[in-house]
Amino acid sequence: MSRSHFFPMLRLSMRQLLLISAIDDSGSLKRASELIGMSQPRATKALQEAEDLAGTKLFDRTNRGLIPTIAGECMIRHAETMLSQLTAMAQEIHTASDGEWGRLRIGTIMGAVPYVTEIISSFLKRFPRTSIEILEDTSVELLRQLDRGLLDLVIGRSSMTKVPQLYTVTAFHDELLAVVANPAHPLIGRKRVRLKELSEARWIVYTASMPMRLSLEQEFRQAGLDMPRALLETRSALTTMSLMQAEPNTVALLSSDVAAFFVNFGMASILPMHLRSKSEPYEVITRRSVEQTPYTQAFIKDLVAGTTRRI
Repeated sequence: MSRSHFFPMLRLSMRQLLLISAIDDSGSLKRASELIGMSQPRATKALQEAEDLAGTKLFDRTNRGLIPTIAGECMIRHAETMLSQLTAMAQEIHTASDGEWGRLRIGTIMGAVPYVTEIISSFLKRFPRTSIEILEDTSVELLRQLDRGLLDLVIGRSSMTKVPQLYTVTAFHDELLAVVANPAHPLIGRKRVRLKELSEARWIVYTASMPMRLSLEQEFRQAGLDMPRALLETRSALTTMSLMQAEPNTVALLSSDVAAFFVNFGMASILPMHLRSKSEPYEVITRRSVEQTPYTQAFIKDLVAGTTRRI
């Protein structure tokens, strides 16, 4: 494909990229124009010009608002990356003039939090002049934030994306699973607990289709049991523990690292159960198209080295 094919795209303005990103956030041209301080007629014209430059429609007009086309999703992803890089450039310029402060934005799934915070603690001893932002969420949402340029790296699972070719992925830590219960649960103190004994318990579970939830569903299938219907769904470890403290009959499937953390503080007990399911390992994920900062590279190196020290 000749370079002349890309020349029209060079005429895209920053305001048009901001508009496209704002439409993705709001789903409405009117709200998007308000977000970026542009009149609606001007926003309509700017979007039409962007579609003309792209040579294709970027959004479908529906009764649910503006829905991006496949080309629109591509445009949004690159627009948000470029806007994020401009923000990062401004921040780096500011920190460079302020004694070489660094910044690192980390996204992590719940199960990896104890391990990641341990690495952060040792990282800050070597790089004390570093500001670190941590976002905990599902792999799906974290990868979305990574695509938008709002995170430097994600600790999660690349299996949750349909476009793995966009990422550089390194598996670094196996996740073990444990069933935890309120310390006052009637089965605490038993030498062995079977899954069927917990079929009537109130399970606190992760969001549907997430790896931890799929592992629990697999455990019930392999035991020939129906998955309980009385569920409490949450993405938050803190909410899990709060619910568990409020109701003695609650149980949850957690990573062994998270389970050990709460057990150490007397907030939960691990039930002696044999689990057949093996969870996917944690992965550190970055965007292939984005050059990693020295701080990101150093943190990833610490993650991998930390796993090696544990073996």
